[in-house]
Amino acid sequence: MMNGTKKWDIIGVVADFHQKSLRYPIEPTLLEPVLNIQSQISVKIDPKNVTATVAAVKAKYQGFFPGNLFDYSFLDEQFNAQYKNDELFGKAFSIFGGFAIFIACLGLLGLSLFATLQRTKEIGVRKVLGASVLNIVMLLSKDFIKLVIIAIGFGVPIAYLILHNWLQDFAYRITISWWIFGLAGIVAIIVALATISFQAVKAATSNPVKSLRSE
Repeated sequence: MMNGTKKWDIIGVVADFHQKSLRYPIEPTLLEPVLNIQSQISVKIDPKNVTATVAAVKAKYQGFFPGNLFDYSFLDEQFNAQYKNDELFGKAFSIFGGFAIFIACLGLLGLSLFATLQRTKEIGVRKVLGASVLNIVMLLSKDFIKLVIIAIGFGVPIAYLILHNWLQDFAYRITISWWIFGLAGIVAIIVALATISFQAVKAATSNPVKSLRSE
């Protein structure tokens, strides 16, 4: 095989492998010796005792090139560095997502408290007529759950478009499954129910006589 003015013998062919991040497709790659003072040397080591192995390689290097700086890096660290921005994006998204959920729960708790106060007399009358705690909790929760379902209906298409556009940056990517959004919707409903039920159960277990007398 000729490469420029040099002639090399092909000694092996390996399977395709990624030398860049998954944002780029696999390209034809030629591995050839580069013999100059700026060459990099790749060494395959046993990961069981990295410190001792690096020290041994350093000793050999300084034996061949006394006085030269021994600078090294690990290949897996270089590959991981290619996804550093994605990792930072994931962490930032998780933090702000957590804040958003927390603020939404506070809003639901405030709305449920307001709705309970507005329907204090109704709750008392229903309890006197034999309504169970579960009936009252469902009565106070159903309107909020409807709002959560409507929000999910608006949020799912937007989330799908954002994820779809983000995945387009990768040459090799997964497909977005419907169950991911279904699971997220179920979790959102459970969180909403847990938030609303705190105030609803408190109102349902209160003494109806006090609420009717205060009215």
